[in-house]
Amino acid sequence: MKYSGWPDKGELVVGKVDDIADFGVFIDLEEYEDKRGLAHISEVASGWIKNVRDHVREGQVVVCKVLDVDESSQQIDLSIKDVNDHQRSDKIQEWKNERKADKWMELAFGEDVSDEQYSTVANAVLAEFDSLYDGFEAAAIHGAAALEDVDLSDDEVESIVEVARENVSVPYVNVTGYVDLRCPTGDGVDHIREALQAAGGNGDVPEGIELDVTYVGSPEYRIKVRAPDYKTAESELENAAGRAREAIEAYGGTAAYHRERHEDDE
Repeated sequence: MKYSGWPDKGELVVGKVDDIADFGVFIDLEEYEDKRGLAHISEVASGWIKNVRDHVREGQVVVCKVLDVDESSQQIDLSIKDVNDHQRSDKIQEWKNERKADKWMELAFGEDVSDEQYSTVANAVLAEFDSLYDGFEAAAIHGAAALEDVDLSDDEVESIVEVARENVSVPYVNVTGYVDLRCPTGDGVDHIREALQAAGGNGDVPEGIELDVTYVGSPEYRIKVRAPDYKTAESELENAAGRAREAIEAYGGTAAYHRERHEDDE
C-alpha cells in the first residue's frame, strides 16, 4: 500500500535511487504514490564529495529524512546523511513489514481486491493500530479479540485472523479456554482437583509451553496456554481440556469444554 498524500517534514522515508546528477540524487519514494524527492549533493554524505556515484547507485534502496515539502512546486527535499545506522535499520525493517502486510492483505481478500475495499479495510485497521503489520501481528497472537474495536465485518475479521495465523511469525501466542467440571460423588472435590492437575499436565509440560489452570467460579475453570505458535497453543489447550475430561469421567463426573466464559469476569 502506498500513501496518496505527502510526507511530513522530519519524517523518515524509504526511497529508491532513480537518477544521479552532479548536483544530487533523485529518489522515488517507495511509500508514497507518485512522489519523488531530491537529495542535494550536500545531503548525500558528510564531508566533501568528489563524485556522487561513490556514495549511491541507481536502484539502491535508501532511507532519507524529509527536509522540506513544497506541494505547490511538487518538490520534496531529502537528506541521506542525516539518517543514522539505527534509524536506517529500524525504518527498513518497518518498510519490509508493511510490504509483508500488503501481501497478507492480498491473501486475505484476493489479488483482485478493489482499491476501495483495500483502502476501507486498511484505514479501519490503521485507526486502531500504528501499522497494518501491527494489526496482523495482534490478530495472530490474540485472534478476533484483537480486532473487536476495528470497524470491520465478521467475515473481514475472520479473513485477517486466518491469514495472520498462517503467515505471521510471532514470539508467542496466548489462547484461553474453559472447562466445566462436575462430579456428584461424595469425594467429588478431590476428583475435580485430580482432573485439574491432569489438565495442567501433572507438572509435565512440553518445553516452550506455559500452561495455567485457574478457578473461575464453580463449576468453571480457566485454561491458559502460552506457546510459540497458534497451532501448538490450540493443540495444547484442547489436550489439557481432554485430560481433564478423561480424569473426571473416570470417577463418573462430567466435563464440558468451551472457548468463551459463560459470564464476564467481574
